[in-house]
Amino acid sequence: MGMISFGTAFIIIAYVVFKFNRDSWDLQCCLLFSITLCLIDPLHSVNSLKTIGISKMYTDIIRGESLIICSFTCIFFGIFRGHTTNVSMFRELHVIIGLSLDIFGSTICGYWCTRVIQIILTDIFSNTLTNVVLCFSLVYMTFYLVEYFGMSGIIALVTVGLNLDSLSFKPRMEFIITKFLIMCSSAYEHLIYGFFGIVVGCGEIKYFRFHSLVFTVILYVTVNFARLLTVIVVSPILKHSSYEYDWRWGVVITWSGIRGVFSLLLAPDIYNFSESKIEAPHMFIFYIQVISLLTTGINSHMMLRSAKTLGLCALSLPRQIAVRNAIQHIQQIIRNTITLYKTEKTLTNVNWDIVEEKADIEYNPILKQTHTVPITHILHGSSEEFATDEVLIEQARLHVAIIQMSSFEKQCNDGILGVEAARILIGATKSYCPIHGKFMSISDVSTYVRDRSWLIKFKNMLTYLEYHKEKILFSIPGDNKFLIFVYRTIISEEFEYATYVVTVMYIFPMIIHIWPIARELNVSALISINYYFMFLYTLESALKILILKRKYFLHNWNNLDFFIIVLGIVDILCLHFVKLKPNNLVLIQFTVVIGYFRIIRFLPIFKVIIPILINMTDVQIKKSLSLMYSITKGYVKSQEDAKLLIRQISGRESVYQKLYDILEKNKREAIKELGLIEHEGRDVVIALKTKQAIRNVIAKALKNLTFLWSRGIIDKHEGIEMNKVLLTKIKALNNFPMAIPPPTPDKYLPNIVWLENKDVLIEFFKRRTRLTYFDYGDIICREGEMSQGIFLIISGMASLHSSSPTFGIEASQRTGRQFKTMYTEYCTSGDVLGELSCLLKREVDYTAICETTLQAFFIPLEDIYEGFDVFWPSLEYKIWLKLALNIVNQYFEQNVAGEDLDFQKCVTSNHAYVETLSSYNEMTLNHVTTKLVILVYGHVIDNKTKESHVAPSIIPKSCEQIQGISDVSKLLLIPTSEPVTSDETSHAMVNTGLRTTKKDYNWKRKEEVEGGHLFRKTY
Repeated sequence: MGMISFGTAFIIIAYVVFKFNRDSWDLQCCLLFSITLCLIDPLHSVNSLKTIGISKMYTDIIRGESLIICSFTCIFFGIFRGHTTNVSMFRELHVIIGLSLDIFGSTICGYWCTRVIQIILTDIFSNTLTNVVLCFSLVYMTFYLVEYFGMSGIIALVTVGLNLDSLSFKPRMEFIITKFLIMCSSAYEHLIYGFFGIVVGCGEIKYFRFHSLVFTVILYVTVNFARLLTVIVVSPILKHSSYEYDWRWGVVITWSGIRGVFSLLLAPDIYNFSESKIEAPHMFIFYIQVISLLTTGINSHMMLRSAKTLGLCALSLPRQIAVRNAIQHIQQIIRNTITLYKTEKTLTNVNWDIVEEKADIEYNPILKQTHTVPITHILHGSSEEFATDEVLIEQARLHVAIIQMSSFEKQCNDGILGVEAARILIGATKSYCPIHGKFMSISDVSTYVRDRSWLIKFKNMLTYLEYHKEKILFSIPGDNKFLIFVYRTIISEEFEYATYVVTVMYIFPMIIHIWPIARELNVSALISINYYFMFLYTLESALKILILKRKYFLHNWNNLDFFIIVLGIVDILCLHFVKLKPNNLVLIQFTVVIGYFRIIRFLPIFKVIIPILINMTDVQIKKSLSLMYSITKGYVKSQEDAKLLIRQISGRESVYQKLYDILEKNKREAIKELGLIEHEGRDVVIALKTKQAIRNVIAKALKNLTFLWSRGIIDKHEGIEMNKVLLTKIKALNNFPMAIPPPTPDKYLPNIVWLENKDVLIEFFKRRTRLTYFDYGDIICREGEMSQGIFLIISGMASLHSSSPTFGIEASQRTGRQFKTMYTEYCTSGDVLGELSCLLKREVDYTAICETTLQAFFIPLEDIYEGFDVFWPSLEYKIWLKLALNIVNQYFEQNVAGEDLDFQKCVTSNHAYVETLSSYNEMTLNHVTTKLVILVYGHVIDNKTKESHVAPSIIPKSCEQIQGISDVSKLLLIPTSEPVTSDETSHAMVNTGLRTTKKDYNWKRKEEVEGGHLFRKTY
């Protein structure tokens, strides 16, 4: 679009300037003036659109177009600065060299500048101010060095800007840099306008005539007409690239052709590069400055007015619903905070009526930005009622894409996702977002990665060219002894390698043929050698055709051999005709050109090299498995984040259900892909997980260090030194090995959390486990069968198919989205199957099917119960605690985000603990000493309100006493006080019918329990 816009504007403006200008401007001045007026300011052309909520896709189109035009114009003027000012210079070779340096050289310099900046931004000096100063200094140095060596500094800076994005900066650093650049650019623009205004004012008054005003108006109309014509020309391209584009967007883009300081800075060069010096050079500046001011004022206003009038600022219905829900959520938080503060003893004299009045929110951001109909009418009016589900889903799909991109960026900032993986995911989301009705799946992401990966393209090309000697093509030629001899010859390895030797032997004659002096001395010898090698090539192909017949031409390499023979025959005939007609110059030239084509005779040698290149490429592709694993894991996390927010943008239960099903399906496919990647490259995935675990531990240490620093526990100097130590460890992860060999099977037992890596427990179960193997498609356990024991997966992946987790209650008692017809999850290395079924001694509630070959440790049910008796009651309690923590982390991650729910700390320090409530027993809840009470299994009711609570759910603060309904109910309690060791203090909970403490577990025997479901890990 940039080149079309520049070409259209240049032709129209140049014609108008040459036709209507009455000043004594020569042709070169008119052309340079027209080029200068073609420049579109990349800042002012989109600044006004940002404030009204216009899609970033269209602002990117305008900004990209203006950057292309600016780059092209700077290259053009740079050629004039570096060389002569005559138009005839365009016939000279150095112009082509200058263009190559400007485009490729400047781009390379800008790219390397970007790489250095990215290294600096990894906090190499452990000081934000130092890093920012170094980045600015490097940008300025790059610009002046590139200009000094005769290249384009603007192209280099554009390359730097295009390669840096929000993921390149730390949180808040991008905001600081952006504000600083906006401040500097604003001051610089005012300085430029003021300076050139003084220059225009110093010019002679006699040159300012009435025609100058008329010519200015003509130029302004011409600039906008050229912009309109450009939009009409590129409209088919924009419609093809985005289904949202229509004539309304065309009107807005038409008014976006704002001229600015870039055109003004190039205005003095028009006079400097002109062939004949004119008397009034300040008129160039005058016209350009007036056009710049007119477009900045009028076009900006018309662009905003058009967008509002045509309804492009109106927010979509899902976005309006999201804003309404957000405002309601903030209002609810304010009300809850006021209610909580009313109980504070120090705030008893506060006039809460005034507080509630002043804290009441009536701000309407939608009405303020769009100045359209009120939000209450939009949200509760006919637009929501009459919109079909398909329309709402399509609008919500775009918001889901925005949620996913925000999730990718947050994961990157939190250190969960790598920068490269986040860029790929964001790029894939932007790529698939314009496709109508398309929800990006993990297969789409994989396709996007393959399309962008040169390794994959290179391997596909090599695979296509690989030589496969398929013996099935060779049919045994009956009883003919000669044909049998030829058949055995051409299928032998010796024959194949003999053809390679013949090809290599021709290297020396070819060198002599290319070297003119040696060729003149050995003409007859070269002709004889050419005959000899052509005879060998022809003999090879003739033998293969004799056996294969028409099948010979089914192979690409055979076609190449045949083409070499045909070209060689043409070469020989040309040499013969040259001897007959030695004075025919055209024939001689044609023969010389054909002679150089003998170089293709070496192409068949690549049949040997291609398999080696394929193996080398496979090694590099396997190294990229870690990237694909990170991408898939980040995608899964984004699906989970989107599922938490889709209710805020759906508007209808039917739309919410369809969106939930789509996201859940995509998530399951991604989890399956994770398992396949782990099975394919276990050593790579183990290294990646280990590296990520180290990063998470150090990141948490940095967070705690910041807290201690902010509270004054450690001083500034100590904080800086400790921060340097931790950052050094993070930087050392760049040299972390790409692959770590997986542990041996007997090393996996310590990975079971409830064994706590204790030797006595590990040795007890190690003697009672056996190693089992399953092939693809084998069933590990079937739904409805009695549990036989626990499986610890060592390698491979299994899929679990069942109804949704029941958590110990009947399906008829459950409501909401958690019940579906089928529920599918995937388990991989390190996961444990069958814990809950063994605890409850009941049937398995799922069917586990091997998706790959699978290896697992099996612990029989009898041995598990023997362990319960030997290590009673701690072992059984720890298994329940592990399952409870998994359920809480899966369903209530946001509610426990600030809690330290590490399993080991929960066991030793009571950061959280499990309590049991049997059927018809009651339990009193003490919310003073308990922060959260979460029902993780079973069914209870509130004794006061008779409100029913089913697992998984959080028991509200208003509930003071509960009664068990199911045979057994499990609750996870998170205390509010400082955690203490379990040996010193029992849990602060009173049970009116059943006293439960950490040391006294009054649980029912497993034989009496009938309900339950295996909890399965979510990735």
